This record gives sequence, structure tokens and C-alpha cells, in this order.
Amino acid sequence: MLTKAYAAAVLGIGAEPVEIEVHSVASEDPHTRVVGLPDAAVKESIDRVRAALRNSAFTLKPTAVTINLAPADLRKEGPVYDLPIALALLAAGGSVSLPRLAEVPVLGELALGGGVRKIRGALPITLALKARGFKAVMVPEANADEAALVEGIDVWPVATLGQAVDLLAGKATPKPHRVDRDRLFAEGLAGGEDFADVKGQALARRAVEVAVSGGHNILLIGSPGSGKTMLARRIPSILPPLTLDEALEVTAIHSVAGALRGGVVARRPFRAPHHTVSDAGLIGGGTHPTPGEVSLAHRGVLFLDELPEFHRHVLEVLRQPLEDGAVTIARTSATLTFPADFMLVAAMNPCPCGFAGDPKRACRCNEPAIRRYRARVSGPLLDRIDLHVEVPAVPFGDLAAKGAGESSAAIRERVLACRALQAERYKNLPGVRSNADLPPGQIQRLCPLEPAAESVLRAAMDELGLTARAYARILRVARTIADMARAPIIAREHLFEAIQYRALDRAQW
Repeated sequence: MLTKAYAAAVLGIGAEPVEIEVHSVASEDPHTRVVGLPDAAVKESIDRVRAALRNSAFTLKPTAVTINLAPADLRKEGPVYDLPIALALLAAGGSVSLPRLAEVPVLGELALGGGVRKIRGALPITLALKARGFKAVMVPEANADEAALVEGIDVWPVATLGQAVDLLAGKATPKPHRVDRDRLFAEGLAGGEDFADVKGQALARRAVEVAVSGGHNILLIGSPGSGKTMLARRIPSILPPLTLDEALEVTAIHSVAGALRGGVVARRPFRAPHHTVSDAGLIGGGTHPTPGEVSLAHRGVLFLDELPEFHRHVLEVLRQPLEDGAVTIARTSATLTFPADFMLVAAMNPCPCGFAGDPKRACRCNEPAIRRYRARVSGPLLDRIDLHVEVPAVPFGDLAAKGAGESSAAIRERVLACRALQAERYKNLPGVRSNADLPPGQIQRLCPLEPAAESVLRAAMDELGLTARAYARILRVARTIADMARAPIIAREHLFEAIQYRALDRAQW
């Protein structure tokens, strides 16, 4: 007897429907074969399925079974096929009648006791199935909130194999799962760290606000304990809230990577990989490519603490995603593109001991050691970081001051106003959302300079030996500073401030 069921395979952050065909015939030599490029987890599913069926009080006749996963040239990975294979085996063996099996795709890993476990990629799979015209999908109960974010397709959550059989046999009435998106967003945004906790550091706080207002990358340079990490961890609290489309995109990435906690990612991601991370861990990869840290930070912040301690080749792979906002990974099995549009926030000490330039503590490093330390971060990578900001040690008076500093909510209001100004300016430029995205061909037109400001920029280019990329980034940052002041033209003071934020280009640093 031939029976069909449907599931789906994750490809990058998308998915492709998979047709599961089960052919069962009576045989003196009962066996089960799985074909259609299954990986080890899919082949092992037969043992899980048989144990789950027995422990759920279902019996299978001894037959020769062939299970085909189509399309046959698409590799099938993971335990997501356990539940559909179990249901198709029951229907093919004649044990139960499941008239809805060919209409409703099924997803789920089976426990040996018959329970249905959470899977990866429920959101992108549901989106793909909806696009193919399916009206309903059966998912594990733990994935129900995530899948129900997709409108226009009913989500049937199940907790056990028996519950799935009853729904598909018509013995139980399906109750499509619904989610309150406002509630999920409110829960996701609750709590978090606040800039009100930051003492002193007026210059660094100003630089961070400029960076966030224009979507710029920023490098914080200062001695240990000066507050670099504290500032970085509070940046998501002043970023504009995620839109629904952005939240769905970020949730899909985290779901595919197995990093999803809860039903939706409602807060801008903040990722802080350790400096021992590999290049594949940072940008993604593996035999069968999965998202890396830069993709998990998509629409949020990637924080690299102790920047010079990262391996040089790991830092260099950041250059493509910083320019393109995406990562393309080519393997023999597939070529996949993962989104990676993030704000880079990095931190480093000024020297190996950390105290170069500190007025209170003496630096123990000689000049060659300092040069070698700073040379671990290449010039091309530094060119892609818009602001290089010195973060001095906080004096006792600031630390002991009573009262809180300016809150994240107050700063976010100014950031939103500045971003709104940019959105209006760039509404006719596809793919440009902030000043950091401004393409080189539009800089001269959209970053007009006062005559005095033009003279300042010419002198800075000559004296600091800036590259063309640094020139463009200074103008973008100056455009942001002018926007924060509601100035249509970049003035001399806006340009001076933008140049001040290029600490590593200044000879005296």
C-alpha cells in the first residue's frame, strides 16, 4: 500500500516542502529502507518511530517498507521527519485511516515514549508551506507560538503521537493555535539594561548616541574597567524597536540556528562571541551551512570585546558582511546566503597592559609591543568602523555621584527622531535606511558642506593620511551629527566632531 505525507527541509533561512512516500508490502523478510538523501539522524528515525509506536499502543504488521523522501536530490537532515514517517507507516500498514494526512504537513521529533519534541526552523517552514498553498500545518506544541506568527495558515499543535493520529483521523476537532503578538512583544521587551546606570563618560555616551542615530559601527578604546562593556551592552536599549517584518526575519534565523528562546525575538539581538570563536562560528558554515554569530546579530548588535585578541583571519572575514549586510557560504552540498545586517560594536585596550595614556597608572609596554598589539587589527577592518572613541577611566567624583544618569528611554526618543529624518530623506533610495547605508555615489549630493567645513575636511585628509573609505565614513558620521542638530548642511563644528571620532587615524593617539 502506498501512502503520502508532507514535511519540509530547511535551506538557509528558508525551507522546501518534502513529500514522504511510504510503500508497504507483506514480506517474509520484513525490513525498512529510507531513500532520498537522508542523513544519519533521518536513518535513525526508524528506531525512534518503532519504539514510539509501540509505546503509544500502535502495532505494525511485519512488512517490507520503502520510505522515499522527495525531491531525491535535496539532502534531508535532522529529526523533523519522525512524526510524519510514523503517521505514514500507520496509514500504509492499514492500522488506522488518516484521511487528512495528505492535506496537512506534519513536523516533529518523536520521543521513545510517543511524545512530540521541539524542532528547529518551524517559522521558516510554516512560511514556505503557506507559500505552497497549504492551509494548515501540524507542529510540536513547543513550536506553536513561533509557527502561529505566520498569518493565513492554521497551526495545529500536538504533544503526543496519539494526539496527532486523532486529529488526522477525524476523531478530534483541530483548534488552530492563535498568538497575541502584542503580548509576545511586550514580554520580549520587558526588563533589560539601562543607560541610567552609566556614571560619567559624557563623551563616550555622546559617541554611542551618534553611532546608533546613524547606524554606524563603533570602536571603544580604553583601559580595563573604564566602562566599555557596560556601554556596549546598553546599546540595544536605545535602538529603534523591531518592526514586525524584522522580528519575523530575526526569529527565523534564531529558529534555524536552534537559538530561539520563546515564540518570537522581540528585542534587537545582542551577540558577544568569545575571542576564541572560529571563522565558521562567526560568519556561519559547516558541512551543511548554518547561521553564525553575524547572522544571529542581524538587525541588532555584534559586540567584539578585546578586539585584538581575536584571531586575525577571523576578523578579516567580517569585511564582506560589513560591506554587504549578508554572508554567502559555498559548500559542495549547497551555496546559501544568510542575512547579516548588524551594528558592529568593538572594544579594545590601548596597549597590552591596558594603561597607555592613563594619567594615574603607568604603562609597562614599550613602543614595539604597543605597535604589534594595535597591528593585530588590520587597517581595512578599521576603515569599516566609523567611530573610534577613547573611553577614559571614570573619576571618583562621577562614580560617587548620587542619582541616575539619562535613561535609555530619553536617548531612544532622540534616536527615533533622527532615524525618522533619515527615513524621509532616503525614501526613494532602495536599501538605504540610515546614514551608514548611504552609497558612495550619493554622498556628495546628500552630504553638502559649508565652505569652512570643506576646508577642514581637506586639511584632515592631508594631515591624517585618510583613505577614501575613511573620507566617506567621516562624511556619513558628520551627516548624522548634523541631523541630530536638525541642520540641513554639514557645518564646521559637525565635521570637527566627526573627525574627533577617528582616534586611530590621529597621529597623537
